Amino acid sequence: MNIEELYDYCLSVKGAEATTPFDEVTIVMKVMGKMFALIPTDEERCSISLKCDPQLAIRLREDYAHVEGAYHMNKTYWNRIWLDGNMPDDELKRWIDHSVEQVIRKLPKKKQEEYDGTTEL
Repeated sequence: MNIEELYDYCLSVKGAEATTPFDEVTIVMKVMGKMFALIPTDEERCSISLKCDPQLAIRLREDYAHVEGAYHMNKTYWNRIWLDGNMPDDELKRWIDHSVEQVIRKLPKKKQEEYDGTTEL
């Protein structure tokens, strides 16, 4: 998956928005105002940082050599995945979806219901 496909997939997430709160070269993908992905666009190697369940984060790092604790992030919850072709696109999409789920799970119940469409926005 190249960086454009990655960006498009992240934007296809329900309620996703692309922001640049840190600088103009780091895209922060948010849902319900909370970050679920960070995509630096100024590096030679493409990568994405994603929120992850702590136990799954460790497993992912063990299973894939190109996954590590995310730079400048809480490494308990955030992984950086290098997009060098070793992770199948479907697997990467699954981890992006997992990141969104982790963000939504941490929201107050009313916000979760808003996101799920069970209450009025």
